[in-house]
Amino acid sequence: MAIFPLSSNFEGDFVIQLVVVDDAATMDEVASACAVHSVNRRVAPRPGKVMRVRRHSTGEVFPRDLQVKSAGLMPTETIDVIFSDI
Repeated sequence: MAIFPLSSNFEGDFVIQLVVVDDAATMDEVASACAVHSVNRRVAPRPGKVMRVRRHSTGEVFPRDLQVKSAGLMPTETIDVIFSDI
């Protein structure tokens, strides 16, 4: 396990946050770590929605159980955290 910095562009937020996660974290865990800095601060919660992580540069939505170390992300790369129905 190793720390891995990502730039979080959270849907509805105007601030991009640098968030440090574990490289063994799943995308669901990454979304939760990013939400700490945005939801209930500058972004309203969205009950009934699922937070999903996607690659900012391509729009590729990552599987929820994919680990950071297997996603091919670069340190400090920007990810989008979006609200989804699935």
